[in-house]
Amino acid sequence: MARKSSLLKRAAIAVVSVIATYVILNASVSPSLPSSSDLIREEDEQPRAPIHPKVKVYMYDLPNRFTHGIIEQHAIVRNGLKNPTTLKYPGHQHMHEWYLFSDLNRPEADRPGSPITRVSDPADADLFYVPVFSSLSLIVNAGRPVDPGSGYSDEKMQEELMDWLESQEWWRRNKGRDHVIPAGDPNALYRILDRVKNAVLLVADFGRIRPDQGSFVKDVVIPYSHRVNLFAGEIGVEARSTLLFFMGNRYRKDGGKVRDLLFQVLEKEEDVTIKHGTQSRENRRAATKGMHTSKFCLNPAGDTPSACRLFDSIVSLCVPVIVSDSIELPFEDVIDYRKFSIFVEAGVALEPGFLVGMLRRIGTEKVLEYQREMKQVRRYFDYDNPNGAVKEIWRQVSQKLPLIKLMSNREKRLVLRNSTEPDCSCLCTNQTGLVTSV
Repeated sequence: MARKSSLLKRAAIAVVSVIATYVILNASVSPSLPSSSDLIREEDEQPRAPIHPKVKVYMYDLPNRFTHGIIEQHAIVRNGLKNPTTLKYPGHQHMHEWYLFSDLNRPEADRPGSPITRVSDPADADLFYVPVFSSLSLIVNAGRPVDPGSGYSDEKMQEELMDWLESQEWWRRNKGRDHVIPAGDPNALYRILDRVKNAVLLVADFGRIRPDQGSFVKDVVIPYSHRVNLFAGEIGVEARSTLLFFMGNRYRKDGGKVRDLLFQVLEKEEDVTIKHGTQSRENRRAATKGMHTSKFCLNPAGDTPSACRLFDSIVSLCVPVIVSDSIELPFEDVIDYRKFSIFVEAGVALEPGFLVGMLRRIGTEKVLEYQREMKQVRRYFDYDNPNGAVKEIWRQVSQKLPLIKLMSNREKRLVLRNSTEPDCSCLCTNQTGLVTSV
C-alpha cells in the first residue's frame, strides 16, 4: 500500500508539473490571447455594416458639341455669345445632367460616400456614363424639326451622338446595356430613343416612353431640379395663411388637361391661390413666396404625369397634393411619399368642393407631421446637397449592375429568333387601384 501511495503521489506531481509548464509556455508564446472580459467587450460592440465595393464608372470624353457646345448654342439663341469665357450652364428644371457631369469631374476626395468611383481606363469600368446635355439641347431647339440651315438642330445632335456611340467598341460590346444616358426632359432623345433603349435611361417619368423603350427594371426615375428657394424656417402653420397654392401653366396637353379643370373648380375658393404663370424670374419669386406661405401645394400632371412643382413644394415644406393618376416618383425604395404627400384621384379631385373640404378637415398636428417628414427627406431632391439627389441617382444606377450583367451574359448565348411573344424585361403594374390617401 505504501508503494502504491508513493506511485500515485509521483504521478500527481508529474501531472501538476506538466500543467504548470504548459501555462508558463502558453503565457510566454501567446501573451496577447484575449481574456474572457475582452471577449465580452467584443461581443457588445455594434456590428459594422458590410463595405460594398464601389461601382466603377467610365465617363466618355464626348466631343465638345455634345456638352459645352450646347451651352454655347443656348447662349447664342438667348442673348448672343458675348464672352465665351464666362459661359455657365443655364438654370432650368432638368439640370441633373449638369450636376452629374460636374460630380464625375470632381476629385475622388471631394466625393465622400459616393457609391460609384470614376475610372480612367474603360477596360476597368462596370458602367459607362454618356454626359450628353440632351435636355438643354431640346431647350435650345425650341421648335422641332427645324428647316435645314436655319440654325441649331437638336435632331441633328441626336443623330450625330448615335453615330458617335455606335463607333465605340464599348457600346457595341453589350449593345449599350452597360451605358447610362441622361434623358430627363420627357422629349429628350426622342428621335433616337429606339436605338438607345438598351441603356439605363435617367428619366423624369415614363410619360413619353413606350413600354418597350423604358421600364422600372432598367431605368432610373430622377427628380426635377427645384426652381424655388429652400424654405429656411422651422415647421409650423402660423405663417402659412393660404390653404392651397398653385402657380403654373394652366393649359397643358394629354393628362395635363386636368389643370384647366382644376382651375375651374378651385379659382373661386377664398383660401385657395391658383394662378396661371410660365417660367420667369418674377414668377419664380412669386411661386417661392406662395409655397412658403401655404399649407398645401397642388401638384397636377403636366404634359406628362410628373412636374417640377412637386419638388418645389417639398423643399418649401408645403404638403404636396398630387393629382396625377399615372405619376412615377424617384427613390421609392427608400422614400414613402404617403408620409408627407396626399394623393387624390383626378376624377375625385374634380368633384366640386371635395378637395378643399378634405384639406380643411386636416388638423394642425397632421400638417406638422407632414412637414417633419418632408424635412427629413428633402435632401434627396436637392442637387446642391452633398448627400442629396446626385448621390441618390448614382446609388440607383449602381443597383442596376447585377441586372445588366445578367441580361448581357444571357443575350450572348440566346438563339436569335423572330418572335411575337411579349418582352418580359419590364414591370407591368395595375394602375386601377389608386385611392385618395387621406
